[in-house]
Amino acid sequence: MATWKCVKQCGACCHLDPEERPDIAEYLTPEELALYLSMVGEGGWCINYDHLKRECKIYPNRPRFCRVEPEIFLDMYGIEPEEVNDFAIECCEQQISGVYGDRSLEMVRFSREVSDW
Repeated sequence: MATWKCVKQCGACCHLDPEERPDIAEYLTPEELALYLSMVGEGGWCINYDHLKRECKIYPNRPRFCRVEPEIFLDMYGIEPEEVNDFAIECCEQQISGVYGDRSLEMVRFSREVSDW
């Protein structure tokens, strides 16, 4: 079984363009939605994303909606804890493919990290 893990220096999830996430208001509270929208910067990238280092500048203090944790996924998406792994992998694959392409170095690195062999 594949196991989800965040791949350092990917940053695909930091591409917050709300036009690419039309259902975002369905799973964020009004306060979280306002925070999310305030974080969208140039080109749809999070204002807290360091493009040179390819990492989050506020990672330890990032908002709830930026975290992959079973209790958050249950609350936000209704995903049961035993389903979080597969759900997170699918989400990352979709986001990485959309931001960088399905044959990108980021996708190759992610696939390698989560593979079960």
